[in-house]
Amino acid sequence: MTIASGIGVGKAKPPRTDVVLGEDWIAPESAVDNELREGRSRRGVISLNSSPLARKIIMFNLIAMIIMVAGVLYLNPFRDSLVLQREAAIATEAQLLADVFEARMPKEAPVNLAVGDGLDVADVLSGIELPIGAELFVFDTTGALVASSASVPTAAPEAVNGLNSDHRSTLITDALGRLWDGLAMLLNRAPSGDSTVDTRGIADAVVRSLSPDVTQVETSRDVNGAMIFAVGTGLYQNGSQVGRIALTSAAGEIDQLVRVEREQVLQMFVIAIIVSIGLSLVLASTIANPLSDLAAAAEIGRDKNARKMSPSRVRIPDLTARPDEIGRLSGAMRGMVAALYDRIDANEQFAADVAHEIKNPLASMRSAVASLHIVKREDHRARLLEVIDHDVRRLDRLVSDISNASRLDSELVREEEEAFDLIKTLSNLAEYLGQQATAKQVEFITDLPQRPIEILGLEGRLAQVFVNLITNAISFCEEGDAVRIWARKRENRVLIVVEDTGPGIPEEALGKVFKRFYSERPEGQFGDHSGLGLAISKQIVEAHGGVIWAENIRPTDADITSEPLGARFVVGLPV
Repeated sequence: MTIASGIGVGKAKPPRTDVVLGEDWIAPESAVDNELREGRSRRGVISLNSSPLARKIIMFNLIAMIIMVAGVLYLNPFRDSLVLQREAAIATEAQLLADVFEARMPKEAPVNLAVGDGLDVADVLSGIELPIGAELFVFDTTGALVASSASVPTAAPEAVNGLNSDHRSTLITDALGRLWDGLAMLLNRAPSGDSTVDTRGIADAVVRSLSPDVTQVETSRDVNGAMIFAVGTGLYQNGSQVGRIALTSAAGEIDQLVRVEREQVLQMFVIAIIVSIGLSLVLASTIANPLSDLAAAAEIGRDKNARKMSPSRVRIPDLTARPDEIGRLSGAMRGMVAALYDRIDANEQFAADVAHEIKNPLASMRSAVASLHIVKREDHRARLLEVIDHDVRRLDRLVSDISNASRLDSELVREEEEAFDLIKTLSNLAEYLGQQATAKQVEFITDLPQRPIEILGLEGRLAQVFVNLITNAISFCEEGDAVRIWARKRENRVLIVVEDTGPGIPEEALGKVFKRFYSERPEGQFGDHSGLGLAISKQIVEAHGGVIWAENIRPTDADITSEPLGARFVVGLPV
């Protein structure tokens, strides 16, 4: 007996299955292709409004931009800067005007503004140039109004060259302002009343709040929302306060500048909205359209409308060239569909094989039963009954094996994998099956490592594989032959080898032994095996991420034509 002492993983040549999925675009015309093509031809940018995903993309982009612009307009840092600058400027103007009054006061004579002693307030006012819309009020120390620019004509302001007024259009801002005013009128429903600006009241308020040696600045708005700046400061003679003045600005001095700046922001916002909508539509089309194609291809395969069902297979669009999740989804769906059709084909082939395998013993039984009505001799009738009994047992075994094979997939998925010692399992099987070999006068040899080898898997299912391989090896051996089982750990996997010195495997059968219902048995064992054992073993091993193959044992690998010394089955499992 010659048995190879070692075996490499490189000898493993698991069968390769090439799944060609690119026929979507080169296959003949079909109802599925035509329907998908018609859907694509009807699709356009406008049709994206029917896509909830596209609407969400556009809506979320617009919401983010609206929040950003609303925040800019609400914070309005440009307006705050203008207000601070204008408050500082009008405070300076009020102090200069106070200096003008104080310069016209006598140095020693007392001044009483209420009665006009020491200073002619009206004369001073008439010589002052005030900006258009500004008003100046003069009060005595008690807060009584002495004179104002409204009652005393002031000098006309001189024209200033070089100042460019900003007269840019504020169409969007004005439209939004009118819309807001309209909404406010609808909600408030209050009469507008008098829109005249009460500058006198504003001046009185700032003068009353004025403290000694302090210039007071206040900002208010008129009934139309225009901003008015008011400044109050004291008039002093030799350190004693003899009166007060208040200067109010024209209403809405900086509002036009603020509107212009807001208009620029809103114009940029409108441009950004248009660009955002365009980019959102492009983004939505690159996401929603491929997903729509994938969904349409999947929905066409549903048997909801028999008249629209295609006789050809459902083909998922190939989007695997995209380096994103849609490409992954397309690849996964194509793989899933391919696996589904492979399973359907396998089930159809399995059903055909089952029908064929059951038909043989049924035909034999039918012939034997028909012969029973004709045969008269008892020995012939007994022989026919033996044939019927053999075929019935053969059918029973075949049905049991078919039932086990059909449930195997679901059971492999349901059962939980656990870590177990493979060497201990093989030792227990060898001890039990070695007794069968000894009873048949077959030498049983085990060569297992002393150290345990733990793997993760279904111990019962893998034990079923090794029982099948060992019992097959014993069944092919005659008296004086030998069966050897050995295991070796190779890096990240373990190899389990079952060898025998039987007749070996015909070369033409090496590629068929793992097919369902294929059986290459001695004549005396006809009908004792269903031909499903090795197919089930292969399915279990591959479900564990392993490989299994068969080969003949030869005196030398260089001479493949030499007579085999036996058969060898190798199982490789990941550790």
